[in-house]
Amino acid sequence: MDNMKIRQATLADKIELLELEQRQIDAERPFNTAIKQQDAIYYDLNTLLSSAKSYVAVAEIENKIIGIGYAQIRDSKQAFVHDQHIYLGFMYVAPEYRGRRINKLIIETLVSWGKEKGISDFYLDVYSENDAAINAYKKAGFTESIIEMKLSLSS
Repeated sequence: MDNMKIRQATLADKIELLELEQRQIDAERPFNTAIKQQDAIYYDLNTLLSSAKSYVAVAEIENKIIGIGYAQIRDSKQAFVHDQHIYLGFMYVAPEYRGRRINKLIIETLVSWGKEKGISDFYLDVYSENDAAINAYKKAGFTESIIEMKLSLSS
C-alpha cells in the first residue's frame, strides 16, 4: 500500500476520529450487549490527542483516515516488576482495508513510541470472541494474559 502513511493524529482529525469510534462501537456491539444503543462513547479524544502521556497513530490513504490506535502510558500495579506500561486502545481498521497489515503497522508505530519513552511492557483488551483481532495481536507478538469475567444481574 504505497499511498498509505502512518502519522500522529491531531485535534484537527477529531471529527474523523469520532466517526471511527462509532464504527468501532458498532463492530463491538455483538460482543457486548451492555454497550448503549445511542450516545456510546469510549474515548476522551481531547485528552488522548493533547497529553504527553499518549500517542494517537492513524493510517491514512489519500487524506482519509482508515485506521487508528493509541498508546497511553499508565501506572502499573504495585505488584508488577515494571512501574509503568503502555496500554494500547482504539485499535480499529475500516473493514474494507482489513487484511492488509495496517493494524500491524499501527502497533509497530505505537510500540516504537513506547520504547522511545523507555517502556517495554504493552497491554491491550480484546473481546474473547473476536478471533480475528486475537489472531492479529498474536501475530504482532502479544500473548494472552488475563480474562475479564462479567456478571450482569439486570434483565
